[in-house]
Amino acid sequence: MYKNIVKVLIDFIIAIFLLLILSPLLVIVTVLLAIANKGKPFFIQSRPGKNEKIFKIIKFKTMNDNKDSKGNLLSDEKRLTNLGKFMRKTSIDELLQIFNVLKGDMSFIGPRPLLIEYLDLYSFEQKKRHLIKPGITGWAQVNGRNAISWNEKFKLDVFYVQHISFLLDLKILFQTIKKVIMREGISSATSATKEYFKGNN
Repeated sequence: MYKNIVKVLIDFIIAIFLLLILSPLLVIVTVLLAIANKGKPFFIQSRPGKNEKIFKIIKFKTMNDNKDSKGNLLSDEKRLTNLGKFMRKTSIDELLQIFNVLKGDMSFIGPRPLLIEYLDLYSFEQKKRHLIKPGITGWAQVNGRNAISWNEKFKLDVFYVQHISFLLDLKILFQTIKKVIMREGISSATSATKEYFKGNN
């Protein structure tokens, strides 16, 4: 009952409340990013959601579109702007996903929605992360975020799917607030963001 009814209702109510409270901040950030990113304040990308259904995720854009002499995008480290670094450290770049929650594509808490090209790389067990809606934050985010390995991340995602409850969600919520304040786990050991998942072999 909690997973299919109560959680959905809580997500909707909180999303409406946050949009009303945060709307001035969202407008200010949009204007600043439009200036910093040459009129492109938003990052919109297709991601797999519940049951691998594809939806459009929206975030604030933290990287520019600079390319090398051959027309290829530069590395994440070179494209991540100073404003973008601040937004990632404070998780402000994630705020627009409130609209995804309101639309019903996401929940506030659940496995993070990853890239579509990863779908064919998951093991049978790892695919279980798609049995529920993806989230803005989740069990893997409060237990290492980008600083842990892919295998560890997926194990934590599947654990959440199999043990979802109101108390666990409450624990994740409070730990998320702590992580944002402490700015922990934003980068991996070898990248400014997170290395691409290349499969289990």
